[in-house]
Amino acid sequence: MSNTSHTDADVVVVGLGPAGLLSCLLLGQKGYKVVGIDRWPTPYPLPRAVTFDHEIARILASIGINANDDPAIDYHDDRYLWINKDQEILLEVDWESKANDGWRNRYWFDQPDLEERLRGILESLPNVETWQGYEVDSFEQDENGVKLSYHQVRVEGFATVPLEGGKVGTIGAKYAIGADGANSFIRRSVGYELTDLNFYYDWVVVDTTPAVMPTYLTKHYQICDPARPTTVVPGGPNHRRWEFMVLPGEDPQEIAKPEKVWELLAPFGMDPKVDKLDRAVAWRFQGKYLEKWNAGRAFLVGDAAHLMPPFAGEGMCAAFRDTYNLVWRLDLLLQGKADYALMDEWSEERREGAKWYIEFSVGLGRVICITDPAEAAERDAKMIAEYKANPHPVDPHDAVLGQGTWDGSDSLSGKPSIQGLVAYAGRTGLFDDAVGRGWFLLHKHGTASGLSAAQQAKFDSMGGRVLSVGERGSGADVLDIAGSYADWFNANKVDHVLIRPDYYIAATAASDSAVSKSFDSVLKNVIAA
Repeated sequence: MSNTSHTDADVVVVGLGPAGLLSCLLLGQKGYKVVGIDRWPTPYPLPRAVTFDHEIARILASIGINANDDPAIDYHDDRYLWINKDQEILLEVDWESKANDGWRNRYWFDQPDLEERLRGILESLPNVETWQGYEVDSFEQDENGVKLSYHQVRVEGFATVPLEGGKVGTIGAKYAIGADGANSFIRRSVGYELTDLNFYYDWVVVDTTPAVMPTYLTKHYQICDPARPTTVVPGGPNHRRWEFMVLPGEDPQEIAKPEKVWELLAPFGMDPKVDKLDRAVAWRFQGKYLEKWNAGRAFLVGDAAHLMPPFAGEGMCAAFRDTYNLVWRLDLLLQGKADYALMDEWSEERREGAKWYIEFSVGLGRVICITDPAEAAERDAKMIAEYKANPHPVDPHDAVLGQGTWDGSDSLSGKPSIQGLVAYAGRTGLFDDAVGRGWFLLHKHGTASGLSAAQQAKFDSMGGRVLSVGERGSGADVLDIAGSYADWFNANKVDHVLIRPDYYIAATAASDSAVSKSFDSVLKNVIAA
C-alpha cells in the first residue's frame, strides 16, 4: 500500500502554535474545511507566552473561553511597577483596571493548558484536521490555489528527521496561512525577509512552580538594576516566571544551567528543596517585522510576521490580533464577497499595529537593559522626577491600526470599540454575549441608520446588523443598562458607530447623512451581493 496521499482543503494552516490553532478554530467554526500541519509530533509541553491583554480576553470569549473563570488563566488586579536597585518607583503601568470593553487589562496563563483547551474545541469540529509530526518540503501557488508537499518526521535530540517509511503527500487549498514561527518555511518560500530594528539582548527565561506562592512588593514588577535587570511576573495559575538579563561577557547557556538559576532565584525566596524548576532557557530578545504580510494566496501571522521583546507582554497578543483580523476578511474572500484588496488592507493594518507594540517594547527594553551604573543612575534620576511630578499609571494600549478598512480621518476609528452591559431579546450581559458578534452599525435611539437601500442590502450580505441603542423604556433594539453607550456617544459627540467583526471601530458619524459616505469609503473592497 502506498504511503503517498493528497488532501484538499479550503485553507491549509502551517504551524500549530496559538495563532495557528486559533486560525484553524475560527475558520472551522465558519464551516470551512481546514488542515493544520505542524512539524513537531506532539504539542510543545512547556510555557512560552504567559500573558495577554483585554483584547485577547474578548477574542477568547468569542470561542467560549472566559478569562475571568478558566482554570488555565489567572489575573491579578495589581500595579506593574518598575523599580530601581533601591526599590524606588521609576514607572507604573496600569495592569489593574478594566478596559472599556469590560475585560481586564492583563491576564496570566499557562500556555500548554490554554493550547490544550484550544485543541479540545478543535476536536469538536469535524471539518478541521490537525496533523502533528509532518514537515513541509515545498510550497507553491498560482491563480487557482496553493499546494504544499510534506513528509512525516520523528524527533531526534532537539530536531526533527524524516521518519523511515513515514507518510508523504501533498495538500491543495485555496489559501494558506503561515503560522510557523520565527523560522517560517512559508515566509522563506515567498521570499520575504524581516525588517530588523537591531535590538538584541540575551536573557534567561525561568518558569517555576512554587510550593507556596510567594508574596512580593507587587504581583508583577521590573527590577531596573544595572547589576542584573530582572523581570518578576506570574506565569499562570500556580506558576511564576523570572527573566534575568545575561550581562556583557557572560555565556547565556551557562546562566541557564539549573545551579546558576537557583542561585539567581535565591534572593526571591525560591528553594530547590521544595520548589520546582519547570524551565530555564536562554532567549535572545529581538525586534523585527515584515513590511508585507500577504503574498498572493499566502498570509503570514504571529512570529512568522513579527518578533518583539516581551517587556510589554504583547507577543502572543499581536499574533491573535493578526489572526482575528485576517479570518473575517478571508471568510468574505472565500464567499466571493470581497476584492483581494481587502487583504492588502489587512497587511497594512497589522504591520503598523504590530510595529507600534514592537517599537514600544523595544523602547522599554532600551531603558531596562542598561548595565552601566552611571547611565542607570542618570536614568533613575530622570524617571523618578517624572514619576513624582505625575504619579499616574501609564496606559500601555495606545496603538492604532495602519491605514485599511476603517476611516483614517476619524480619530475614534482604528481602535477597539467599547462593550457595555446591555439587554437584548431577553438576554442580559456584555454586548458580545447578549447581542452577538460580527459587523454592527449601532446608532442612538431616535436617529436613522443612515444607510441607503443598496448599502443596507450590502451590509445584510456581509452578515451586518443595524441596531438602535437606548435607555430602558425608549423602545431601542438594545437596552443600554449601565449607560455605557450613551456616555460614549455623548462624550465623543457622535450618534453612529460602525464596528467590525474584530471589534475595531471602522467609522463614526455625527449625523445620518455622514454615515452613508463613511460606509462606502470603508467598505469599498467588499462586493455587494
